[in-house]
Amino acid sequence: MTNTLRYTMMDSPIGPLLLASTAEGLCFIEFGEEPDSLPSLQRWSKKHFLGMPITRDDESNGQVKQQLQEYFAGERETFDLPYVLHGTPFQKAVWTELSRIPYGETRSYKDIALAIGASKAVRAIGGANNRNPIPVIIPCHRVIGSNGALVGYGGGLSIKEHLLALEKVLLTLPHTSNQATR
Repeated sequence: MTNTLRYTMMDSPIGPLLLASTAEGLCFIEFGEEPDSLPSLQRWSKKHFLGMPITRDDESNGQVKQQLQEYFAGERETFDLPYVLHGTPFQKAVWTELSRIPYGETRSYKDIALAIGASKAVRAIGGANNRNPIPVIIPCHRVIGSNGALVGYGGGLSIKEHLLALEKVLLTLPHTSNQATR
């Protein structure tokens, strides 16, 4: 029997989310309305599943929806979901390290690079972070610049800021010296 990539849409405080799973587990989350996010799923599926059929199935991702709703309501700090990651060995190492960042805490790209034994790969860490196929579940929003600044997020910095605020992360913004003098 051919495996099928089943997806559904979910409303959330950060906007609509497309959730997609195979029989193995959750494999893809995309921000945005279905007409915008479905083409991303199709491209991603073509790259990783070589034409696996895609079907809208609003019941197959019920556990994912429930746990995300609990997270957004402040009732859940960790996810207990089967998921499968498709990426390079380096990307998977980064994503595994991201999944170890505790709720309510942040790490810098440099921290992640050091943790996986790739101290010179800070830029590559950012690239892997950007390609995280299941944001929120694998908390790439918890990665900030080494100076404490919010930097890059696939869903946009406002979503990253919202997720960190939900987790009650206090961000210390770097002091800027571009203030007008009087």
